[in-house]
Amino acid sequence: MSDRFPNSSPGASGLQFREEVLFGRGSPGRRGASLPEAGVPEADPASELPPELLRSEIEGMPELSEPEVVRHFVRLSQWNYGIDSGPYPLGSCTMKYNPKSSEAAARLPGFASAHPMLPEEDCQGALQLGFDLERALCEITGFSAATLQPAAGAQGELCGLLMIRAYHAARGNPRKKVLVPDSAHGTNPATATLAGYQAVEIASGPDGVVEPAAVAKALDGDVAALMMTNPNTLGIFERNVREIAALLHEKGALLYNDGANLNALAGVARPGDMGVDLMHLNLHKTFATPHGGGGPGSGPVAVAEPLAPFLPVPTIRKTLGDGGEARYVLDHDRPQSIGRLRTFWGNFGMWVRAYALIREWGPEGIRRTAQLAVLNANYLRKLLEGSYHLPYAAASLHEVVFSDKRQKARGVSALDVAKRLIDHGFHPPTIYFPLVVPGALMLEPTETESPESVEALAAALTAIAAEAEENPDALHAAPTRTVVRRVDEVRAARQPVLRWRPGR
Repeated sequence: MSDRFPNSSPGASGLQFREEVLFGRGSPGRRGASLPEAGVPEADPASELPPELLRSEIEGMPELSEPEVVRHFVRLSQWNYGIDSGPYPLGSCTMKYNPKSSEAAARLPGFASAHPMLPEEDCQGALQLGFDLERALCEITGFSAATLQPAAGAQGELCGLLMIRAYHAARGNPRKKVLVPDSAHGTNPATATLAGYQAVEIASGPDGVVEPAAVAKALDGDVAALMMTNPNTLGIFERNVREIAALLHEKGALLYNDGANLNALAGVARPGDMGVDLMHLNLHKTFATPHGGGGPGSGPVAVAEPLAPFLPVPTIRKTLGDGGEARYVLDHDRPQSIGRLRTFWGNFGMWVRAYALIREWGPEGIRRTAQLAVLNANYLRKLLEGSYHLPYAAASLHEVVFSDKRQKARGVSALDVAKRLIDHGFHPPTIYFPLVVPGALMLEPTETESPESVEALAAALTAIAAEAEENPDALHAAPTRTVVRRVDEVRAARQPVLRWRPGR
């Protein structure tokens, strides 16, 4: 093994399994299970189902033994990089380690096995947990009411925009436009459009934040709201938030806070105290629930009092029983509600994980977590400032955005840097986002990484920057130590293979 990739590299390995698709394995008649005779006559599906529900036989369907199936999926799992393998420096996505204590709580039989159609009297514990989690999130964010129903951050955005529309419609005019800064998350303009609004982009200022003058210029009676990501996708705090909120409120518009980056503020500052009217927050980014393939997610929405009547139904309400004991009920009688967003109550298992973590942390722990997230991001920034171009000098919070400007002079792109990082045993960061930074390298170590982990990541990126100076052509072939080498991404996007056929 070369000196560049020492044995201490997280990606060092002795065995790398190669795995073909299952269609290339097995033989006719091979089985992975033994079942008793059914004891009833075999029926012809065509005699029982309408033609449109029948599927033709799949040509070449593999017939496999149990060991073949198990080994196939185990070997595929060994190709994966997970948060239990090493750090995910994915800026803006906050892929961090989730404590196993929260996982254990979510697997308690009373929670994991609770059927969503249980009558209220038989799921008081689950309802209390939801009610208490709502109150905790309101306290953390500075709002008066919340819903846990949205299944992810993007659906939380839609929930918020639908409430904004309902709020304005109740006043006689739903309005037509939503302002979206160019440093916001990419889902924001899509959500505004899906909610029936025209998304109007607002350019950020030279220091990476939204300027009140730009908002005032775009603000008129047709603007329903401004969607602000704070801290924004550059990792910079929107310091003009109070002034912008006042401008919006003067025109009858609302300020929506994309709270995906709440992990930089939790326990330190509350958006509700800054003039924000409503926000969504991602339990999978701030409160230890799984993210991506480990989901499902959860995107609660917290609102100020004037928006509370429009929350989705049902809401969880605390009442008193006949004996004076606390009782929790699902309230469907909300005439101004935007309605139900999804089946049942939401992704309840995510609520349990988040609630367990909040109870474990407590107020001081929540604050300490945000402080560590900011500390780690700035430590990584300091370690890399000499190797990569920093397009914005403003203070970083939970993440830092570099660019490939220095490497571009040698013909090396952000993609080359990301691919070579795989050879060093690290998952690549977010690249080419935010769009306001050409060749962006967006890094977020999160609060769960140790100083040694941050230093190892920085050392790998520093080595790549040095390689870009000394041997730039080598980076175009990266990664070289993976089972699958660099793919033709343009061809994959334009000519995707979506269905297996015999002989391929």
